[in-house]
Amino acid sequence: MKFGKRLKEQIEETLPAWRGEFLSYKDLKQLVKLIPEAQPCSKVEAEFIDLLNFEIDKLNAFFVGREEEFIIRQRHLQEMIKRVAEMYQARGREEEYAKEMSRIRKEIVNLHGEMVLLENYSSINYIGLAKILKKYDKRSGRLLRLLFIEKILKQPFFTTDLISKLVKECESMIDLVFPSKSDHQQLKPEDKRKLVGEEQSIFRSTVVALVTMQEMRKGSSTYGQFSLPPLSLPDNLLQSLQPTPIPIP
Repeated sequence: MKFGKRLKEQIEETLPAWRGEFLSYKDLKQLVKLIPEAQPCSKVEAEFIDLLNFEIDKLNAFFVGREEEFIIRQRHLQEMIKRVAEMYQARGREEEYAKEMSRIRKEIVNLHGEMVLLENYSSINYIGLAKILKKYDKRSGRLLRLLFIEKILKQPFFTTDLISKLVKECESMIDLVFPSKSDHQQLKPEDKRKLVGEEQSIFRSTVVALVTMQEMRKGSSTYGQFSLPPLSLPDNLLQSLQPTPIPIP
């Protein structure tokens, strides 16, 4: 599948508020097609480079903004878990505790999915930049790709150490707030049905993002020094992300 089509699908599958924040690959590609072949640097090339720099700034601003938002949301959820346990569970108010924890679980699920999508956002936009720069070099006969890739590798949107750390912390929160298999047996039928609905949505966005990252980063005929390394996932990872069925009487 051509990258432009893959990017379009990703944009359609992501959160509505994110759809205008991806690389404007189509606009960059149209400018590349207008560049005169084997001629001195043209006005179109200057427009291309200006747009490229604008797009990199856009990616950085969005990525950093989401990271900061996720840090605040995750800290808030950690505080909520502690406060709810102190207010309700410790005082034996189990029904109120269950109701509050159900709301917290949904927020954690949404946060986790968004953070994994942000990791995917980093990968797919980097690949788009690498591909459009390759097209530019081929069309113009110049070597802009190496210079820009060195710049891109230092950009905030490409640096995913923090978001990866936040994802792992969020997964620890999921382990903490979702009932264990033994706890499932003690739930009322109506509570089990509610929990099933929550668990089935846990990694829906995560699975989509992981599959895309795996497809986009595996070796191909165009794989080279500017490609992201193949994504190494355990064979059973995607299967393990599916919730364990809960028997409901």
